[in-house]
Amino acid sequence: MSRNGPGDPGTVTTRVPARLDRLPWSRWHWMIVVGLGTVWILDGLEATVVGAIASRISEDGSGLSITDAQVTGVAAALYVAGACSGALFFGRLTDRYGRKRLFLVTLSVYLAATALTAVSFSAWWFFLFRFLTGFGIGGEYAAINSAIDELIPRKYRGRVDLIINGSYWLGAVGGALLSVLALDTDLFPKDLGWRLTFALGVVLGLVILLVRRHVPESPRWMLVHGHADGAEHLVDEVEREVERETGRPLPEAEGELTVHQRGVIGFGEIARTVFGVYPRRATLGFALFVGQAFLYNAITFGFGSILVTFFDVPTGATGYYFAVIALGNFLGPLLLGRLFDTWGRRPMIAGTYLLSGVLLFVTAALFGAGVLTATTMTACWCVVLFFASAGASSAYLTVSEIFPMETRAMSIAFFYAIGTAAGGISGPLVFAGLTESGVVAEAALAFCIGAGLMVAAGLVALFFAVAAEGRSLEDIATPLSVRSPEGPDGPAVTGSARRPDGGGRRAGPGRRGSTGR
Repeated sequence: MSRNGPGDPGTVTTRVPARLDRLPWSRWHWMIVVGLGTVWILDGLEATVVGAIASRISEDGSGLSITDAQVTGVAAALYVAGACSGALFFGRLTDRYGRKRLFLVTLSVYLAATALTAVSFSAWWFFLFRFLTGFGIGGEYAAINSAIDELIPRKYRGRVDLIINGSYWLGAVGGALLSVLALDTDLFPKDLGWRLTFALGVVLGLVILLVRRHVPESPRWMLVHGHADGAEHLVDEVEREVERETGRPLPEAEGELTVHQRGVIGFGEIARTVFGVYPRRATLGFALFVGQAFLYNAITFGFGSILVTFFDVPTGATGYYFAVIALGNFLGPLLLGRLFDTWGRRPMIAGTYLLSGVLLFVTAALFGAGVLTATTMTACWCVVLFFASAGASSAYLTVSEIFPMETRAMSIAFFYAIGTAAGGISGPLVFAGLTESGVVAEAALAFCIGAGLMVAAGLVALFFAVAAEGRSLEDIATPLSVRSPEGPDGPAVTGSARRPDGGGRRAGPGRRGSTGR
């Protein structure tokens, strides 16, 4: 039970985080995964379709006066710019108004923009609603990753977060195969097939929206924002449900927090916390996002154009190849995700980034030497992206768990926006410029840029990654609203705490932890 702190009605002492973390896996957790995680399947389908049908949209008779380079370059950059803007805009609102309100709003924005993309009649309309589609999905990243990490038990947090983010590639498989049908002119006219792919995404999104209505607000967010009784009631209900499902009582939760309930936290305090208290973690987040953003937003999503330009693969067949590499992308987080919770964050984050970068350098060398075919090129990409996808998913996991709870959504939004702007806006423009000419050496250079950024991020992770596996979020980064029973300036976790960026000792029973300030 939560209780007021001595002499302060705005302060509560609670075990809610510990109670959430000690829950066994249950149907309730599956409901969260389905309600929040399935949107990545939709996002993967929609984003992949654009890359796969770029060559068709640019053909005469498509209904749009647009070039292939504009689709894979300008439109892709605008999509990413919208995602960065949306992440910052909705990230702030997510920390202020709650996870649930915003993950309903952001999905609605995303769906409306996707529907309007389907009825594009000119290039400017297509560009505008690609930007707004990205605006909605950027907000999704902040709201959903915050909610997932705050609702999933610490034992499973790493693998669940990676697999959910990796489920994007299940949608990519579907999008790639769907594009094959959409581009078949025996089934649909040139100006209709590509529109139907966007329309199907809207239908699937509406189903997800109905499921998502049942996902609860984060009890951790409720504690800080004056809804402690509601948080306790929600966790009580979950515990009863889990006990009915397992047929046995839950063990006693260990570890209390004394939380000073507060309202809005200003940008100044957020910035001081992220960059002043956790500078190494900030460097880590930026490096991870820049590396994966360039690799995916530029090279991977331009794979269809590579096949058409350098291997003379017919436009209508590129979807088959992309479906194969998309499957490799999904298998990475699925098969490697558990190791992030067992072997640990640092070796797995650093290892996946470094290995994928080295393998991409090898692929670039083989491509530049002219020894690859469309099939062997796809095989090389499958191996590269098996590791790269797990690393890219771990970037979202990392920034969502290594900063204090009050800054979580804004931290995700900030590093996503800054890192993606650096790698995801410049990446498609650089990549389109290097590949449009059809010169093999220039395309190989684009591969090497992506590989270099992944290797650099891996080296940063090797030194700066935080050993967050199996630890509560409050232990990884003490919430700003937490108080020690001894006074308002002390730490709040009456169990174990660790200094920021992995330094210091664990605090044992009766030993005061560190605020890291």
